[in-house]
Amino acid sequence: MGSRKGQKEMSKYRWKVMPLFLAAALALSACGSSMKETGAKGQESDRTVEEAENKDGAGEAQPANEDGLTKETAEEEAQAPEGDIEAEDQEESKTPAAEKEKKSEIVIPDISMEQRDIPDLEAMEFVKNMKAGWNLGNTLDAFTGNGNAGLSSEQSWGMVPTTNEIVAAIKEGGFETIRIPVTWHNHLEKEAGSDSFSIDSKWLERVREVVDYGINNDLYVIINIHHDTGKSAYYPDSAHYEQSEQYIRTVWETVSEQFKDYDEHLIFESMNEPRLMGTPYEWNFQENVEECKDSIDCINKLNQVFVDTVRASGGKNADRYLMVPGYSASLAGEDTDLFLLPTDSAENKLIVSAHAYTPYNFALQPKTEGGSTDSFPAQAGAGRLEIDSLMNKLYQRFVSQGIPVVIGEYGAMNKNDNLQDRVNYYAYYVAAARARGITCCIWDNGLFGGDGELFGLYDRQAGEWGYPEIVDAVMKYAWND
Repeated sequence: MGSRKGQKEMSKYRWKVMPLFLAAALALSACGSSMKETGAKGQESDRTVEEAENKDGAGEAQPANEDGLTKETAEEEAQAPEGDIEAEDQEESKTPAAEKEKKSEIVIPDISMEQRDIPDLEAMEFVKNMKAGWNLGNTLDAFTGNGNAGLSSEQSWGMVPTTNEIVAAIKEGGFETIRIPVTWHNHLEKEAGSDSFSIDSKWLERVREVVDYGINNDLYVIINIHHDTGKSAYYPDSAHYEQSEQYIRTVWETVSEQFKDYDEHLIFESMNEPRLMGTPYEWNFQENVEECKDSIDCINKLNQVFVDTVRASGGKNADRYLMVPGYSASLAGEDTDLFLLPTDSAENKLIVSAHAYTPYNFALQPKTEGGSTDSFPAQAGAGRLEIDSLMNKLYQRFVSQGIPVVIGEYGAMNKNDNLQDRVNYYAYYVAAARARGITCCIWDNGLFGGDGELFGLYDRQAGEWGYPEIVDAVMKYAWND
């Protein structure tokens, strides 16, 4: 779909070196699940709905991974950590000053990658045209306090209100896709004496406004149900299935109606990393464990409810592209025969949604933990083998069978200002994915300073790229096909 500015525009980048900012942003609620070493998440870990209802928005950074779960290696079948990285630590969200001389030494590695055979299908071409994606993290997915938080929730994790200028800058940077995580449970209007609810109309209008920024800038736009995993919203087990089905159906009935006239550039994603929160299996899917079997069965059913609800709303929803995850959107929860795609009245319009912060010890593991590394060599190393293993499994199970895949979240946080290693990582990750017909959406939580999960890429307040070299690395291989 033509650069839509594309590589042609890359020569027009106007990168600026960021000044030093030491302003502190809002601290967040002292809750949130630990970062897990198995293949789901580690980022701004999804907090439960119950936790949100008992907090007022003030708190501390998330705890680090304490489970000691095994991660995928090139020789093992265990899954590498992947998943939802929505860091809530908002201690210092400004880009650190970096010396021009140091940045000028950054080199984007040349990577030769074998191109795999991609089925000649419209859906594969659609995903190919999405090129590279960017996440508007810690924004419309942010939440604090009790009940309906109103429009102020957008800034509750330290981000500035999203503007058209911000989204236009993402497009200018060469990204063709924007993923907009959305949390709904703290924007509901509940009927007294009833389990029924509706979505606050002002919140729905705000979501639509931000979606329109993407559409008007000629971007593909992904919206979803994000931080709503909890026992008072949806929770994927049999004990809470009836309530969960009602929640998924009601939200998507409302959202589908709101956007039924939008064209295929708008993509719906059913859920973000559905999982058994607060259990030993939250980030450690085990297909032989009964609790996991039950959960993935519920996730399959909820994905089916999502598809049926969207299709029944008519309009352009009848054949819109829809994304569905497996358990925790992780490789382990998707590279299993227990994960089933929904049946669909539209032909070949389903996309598998995966998250993968792989290799965990480089991309996501806190630098203070044993085994963490800030090194990712340009031309060799175990990290490259783990990425190869991840991409091969996604390719073999899905892409080679004509089922498109979008990695909705990936990234490597700043550790000790290891910019060259991160450039090496992003280049290799995107090259490996694109060679197998997979499009990736980089996680950007707006964090540049402090001790949290530093996945900041675009400084939304300053209106500048904090690490243009990373963007260059992504674009070099996202557009190289």
